[in-house]
Amino acid sequence: MIFSKLANKIRISKNKHKEPYSSLYNILGFYPDNVDLYEQAFIHSSISSSLPEGQRYNNERLEFLGDAILEAIIADIVYEHYPNKREGFLTSTRSKIVQRDSMNTIALRLGIDKKVTSMPYAAAHHKFMFGNALEALIGAIYLDQGYNVCRKFVKEKMIANNISLDRVANQEMNFKSRLLEWGQKSKLNITFDLIGTFINEDSATVFQTSVSIEGAPIATGVGNTKKESQQLAAKTVINKIQNDKNTQKLIINLKSKMGNGEYIDTINN
Repeated sequence: MIFSKLANKIRISKNKHKEPYSSLYNILGFYPDNVDLYEQAFIHSSISSSLPEGQRYNNERLEFLGDAILEAIIADIVYEHYPNKREGFLTSTRSKIVQRDSMNTIALRLGIDKKVTSMPYAAAHHKFMFGNALEALIGAIYLDQGYNVCRKFVKEKMIANNISLDRVANQEMNFKSRLLEWGQKSKLNITFDLIGTFINEDSATVFQTSVSIEGAPIATGVGNTKKESQQLAAKTVINKIQNDKNTQKLIINLKSKMGNGEYIDTINN
């Protein structure tokens, strides 16, 4: 084991001023041990290849892992930065930081777009391809270097140089407006209905709002004000439209019945 580690260090030392070590160092701030993981993180599914075991060789599995690790690290950072804030504030701030357009922007600033390999058409059809590759890269760092190095990369390379935590925390995201704009673009009627109010454990009035698309209930939101419940419900609907296959199928069916297309329009972030 000792000789294996020594051989690995010698190999890295010999190659650290060459590709791919030097270009990875510029992004990561350190030299990787297992460079194969990082190369896989930049392979888009449009150019997948099959391994002998039958697995598809691309960055999707690393993206899955990286997404979960990123959520945990951002929660860790936000928790540390705001020692006196409640759970709702921390959750909201984390969501604003890890939203897909933010990750895509950071990926471009880090130069990840120059590392990703894909079919020529892929970037046009996959709006968040580079942000997804960034998440895959985080998965690769975690597997190669562990949590602490991964946290340092997120905090120093991603957050410190690109995001003001306080500015993001105070930024109001109007999910309702975004959803209504999407509905107008998609020619689908979206309604917000207050379905109930109740008293929570703190003796405060809480509002519950349901969002429907063409009369089909999609999600509900609960908040301390009617506006907050609408925003939370709209946020859930947007997430379902972007990520939930059952919701996507429902929308395609609704659009098909209405004769206005069989694809789903993107939602601006």
